[in-house]
Amino acid sequence: MKFLHLSLFAIGMVLAISPVSADTKDQEERLGNCSRVLKEILNIPDGIPQNLLDKAECLIAIPSVKKFAFGFGGSYGKGAMVCRLGEHFKGPWGPPAMYRLEGASIGFQLGGSATDFVLLVMNEKGVGSLLSSKVKLGADAIVAAGPKGRASEVATDAYMGAEILSYSRSKGLFAGISLKGSTLRQDNGANEELYGRDISAREIVLEQKVSVPSAGKSLVDLLQEKSPKNLSQ
Repeated sequence: MKFLHLSLFAIGMVLAISPVSADTKDQEERLGNCSRVLKEILNIPDGIPQNLLDKAECLIAIPSVKKFAFGFGGSYGKGAMVCRLGEHFKGPWGPPAMYRLEGASIGFQLGGSATDFVLLVMNEKGVGSLLSSKVKLGADAIVAAGPKGRASEVATDAYMGAEILSYSRSKGLFAGISLKGSTLRQDNGANEELYGRDISAREIVLEQKVSVPSAGKSLVDLLQEKSPKNLSQ
């Protein structure tokens, strides 16, 4: 009887722990995919201009956004935002906050394939917008298709006034892409699973209430290697 009780107790503990472990593993895999995709995109010749990456306050990587069809179509993707620490974002890159991208407009641009997105957040106003519960791009935050390579040397109103610059990669093709009408929002459930407690994106990226988790180290180290200093004015 005692053995039976111990066995039932052990089974109960496994059932209680397994979902948490599985959820945590999902977030670790998500951060690994963000790191892999970002590394590939940053190594594209004539890709994201270095001078723009060096002026970004934050970066959002969203791998494998896929199109779905609910009446007229749409899309949905999960990724992470990493920001520089310190006053005016002048410090090293900090811990990642989980985010979701969704919207009907992306679905039309994607066609039928999965697409990777990288978004550069260029100023503090853009960061502030993203720390609200839900942001509609083009309305709550000014977004523009990011210029590639030497195109960034030519100042244009389209991206010089933008708070967020967006890029996409699909079927080997890399380009700036408009995300107007789409939404970005904090993935609160994923942040809780990753950090083990209820925590907001603001607490993660601004208030520094957590350190970089081991699963996010490769992503943060990559950004620190590619853009160690914020060169914005």
